[in-house]
Amino acid sequence: MFARTARLLLRPGWAEDAPALAAAIGDERIVRNLATAPWPYRLRDAEAFLAQPRDPLLPTFLIFERTDADPQLLGSCGLGRRPSGGVELGYWIARRHWGRGVATEAAHALLDIARTLRLPRLQASHFLDNPASGRVLEKLGFEPIGITAPRLSYARGEDAPARLFRLELANEGAEQLEESIAA
Repeated sequence: MFARTARLLLRPGWAEDAPALAAAIGDERIVRNLATAPWPYRLRDAEAFLAQPRDPLLPTFLIFERTDADPQLLGSCGLGRRPSGGVELGYWIARRHWGRGVATEAAHALLDIARTLRLPRLQASHFLDNPASGRVLEKLGFEPIGITAPRLSYARGEDAPARLFRLELANEGAEQLEESIAA
């Protein structure tokens, strides 16, 4: 599965992407805000990540900037299954690309895929010391559920407080239908 936006190409990661992935994510300020990535993040970590089996119904993408030259790896986004059974949206962006709207643009494309897959809702979270990620979630329409809970940050080697969010997708079609009928 692939997705395109005005500026981005989202595609599955391939083994040959490992060096670019390790270089893009190899920043402690990024990795410490991810639940499962180790620090330091090495080439072997990128190779292991790219070799993991993936759920075909819950895509994980590398995010590339579309250019006239070789595409540049900007980050990653994906949908994953939580231990509770819920589906979670996750993303990270290489630090030199922060503040350009890349996470929001890529995640919008991923939300379109989630709707196509008829997922009823998505979960998300951000560590409290990463408020920029919370702003991305709010731009996407996620709503805080009023719970802050400890969440493991593998890179930190400990739990850190995380704010939990939810986005209801199942009712969106019904709401749009009601609006069109009322118009």
